[in-house]
Amino acid sequence: MAAVPGIDPSRVPAHVAIVMDGNGRWATKRGLRRTDGHAAGEEALFDTVEGALELGIKWLTVYAFSTENWKRPPDEVRFLMGFNESILLRRRDEMHERDVRMRFIGRRDWRVPRRLIKRMDEAVELTRNNRTMTFTIAFNYGGRAEIVDAVRKIVEAGIPANKITERTIRQFLYDPEMPDPDVMIRTSGEFRISNYLLWELAYSELVFTDTLWPDFRREHLFAAVRDYQSRERRFGGIGNDVG
Repeated sequence: MAAVPGIDPSRVPAHVAIVMDGNGRWATKRGLRRTDGHAAGEEALFDTVEGALELGIKWLTVYAFSTENWKRPPDEVRFLMGFNESILLRRRDEMHERDVRMRFIGRRDWRVPRRLIKRMDEAVELTRNNRTMTFTIAFNYGGRAEIVDAVRKIVEAGIPANKITERTIRQFLYDPEMPDPDVMIRTSGEFRISNYLLWELAYSELVFTDTLWPDFRREHLFAAVRDYQSRERRFGGIGNDVG
């Protein structure tokens, strides 16, 4: 863990979740294709990964492709499928060398190319025993879909209604081991969570920035962590400033 000015190393969030938004607008502003914006976002992503490692963050989760993103133009969807496959091929060894464990959450339905699922599985297997940080990619993911899928599994498991608790539901989420995010960051000036980690974000701090994702760097992550550390998390209780 490196010392970063203005950040208390004893209060670094254990889990940071990010909505990587603004690739298309970044490209449009420059007269480029939307797909050029997605390509430019790769540098932002991996500089942010390096920043998270620098801070000692243990879990980093990013929203790469939502269940709603299938509504985008077919050529853009095809690009994203191939681009994400190429990222895995280019970056998985780098992540392994950095002792980063890779995981994926989301539906593996007929729309996701088999070759991409194969690359996901290869990355998971390669990095399975790494422990410095868990880097989770939400792909073909939707928060409502995750809850629906969890409920279906609970029913299939035959668990009686009077035995279902919050702990039960958590056990049937895509990654039961993943802790709730301490902070969620969304780029591009939008003030929505867009069906992202609906169950897990119940008590997360939310940080919004006008920065478009391709321009996001570790310094923006550091700024979000400083913002997070300036807040008092009460989880429904009473703050220290209340008598």
